[in-house]
Amino acid sequence: MDILAQVNETDTEQPGDINDGFLSASIKNVGEGKALVNGVVLIPGEAKGYPFVGKGYKKISYDPGASTLRIMAIY
Repeated sequence: MDILAQVNETDTEQPGDINDGFLSASIKNVGEGKALVNGVVLIPGEAKGYPFVGKGYKKISYDPGASTLRIMAIY
C-alpha cells in the first residue's frame, strides 16, 4: 500500500510558513512569549488547529516572536 499522508513535526523559534496543500495542522505556543499565527496572537500554552476539511489548505504564516512554536502538519 502506498503512503497516504506525511506527518511533519517540529519546534521552531524562526518565522515561516506551513506550505500550501497541507491537509491538517496544529500549532502550539510552547514558549514563554506571545507568538503570531495566521495573523492571530497565540499566548503561551495556547494551541490552534486546522482540521481536515476534505482538501488542502492555503499556506499559514507564523512568527514565534520571542517564543517557541510546536508545529505538526500533515501533507
